[in-house]
Amino acid sequence: MADERAGRPRRRYDPDRRDRIVEACLRVVGEVGVAGASNRRIAAAADVPLGSMTYHFADTDELLREAFTRFAHRVSDRFDAALAQAHDADEARRAVVALVVHDVLADPHELVVTHELYTLAARDPGYRRLTHAWMARSRRALERHFDPTTARLLDALIEGLTIHRALDVEPRPPTEVEEAVTRITTA
Repeated sequence: MADERAGRPRRRYDPDRRDRIVEACLRVVGEVGVAGASNRRIAAAADVPLGSMTYHFADTDELLREAFTRFAHRVSDRFDAALAQAHDADEARRAVVALVVHDVLADPHELVVTHELYTLAARDPGYRRLTHAWMARSRRALERHFDPTTARLLDALIEGLTIHRALDVEPRPPTEVEEAVTRITTA
């Protein structure tokens, strides 16, 4: 449609555009990693003009930081909610096992996004602060049911088990996760 007064195309009212770009960025990173997440590819995935990328974000790093921050909050919210429903340490153990066995690996894109964030955090202090805040929130959720040292060890165990389960060539039985969580939390 053209604006008759000016002879120019009328701008499409799109208040959710920035949000769609951030979500598209996460999808693209989950598909091709950070290295393959070009502005062109993200814009296409968000169904927005390429110029929208520079309108909404100063650079790709700003977009990635916002996307990874949103992702970390989303995953933390699920983790926190699962542990908030537990009424005692036994229920908390079962919640942790369910998170490792079912939730964390349910979406392969999320696993890739997580590992891409870890890789960035290994090199960049800004991303390291983001992962530190994410881990601190996880530990606070665990500390509802376990002492701080156990919560820290359990948080590390969750990360390690998730990586191993994702990369194993053959599926491992959930009983391994149950045993590991029990050993850490009842030592």
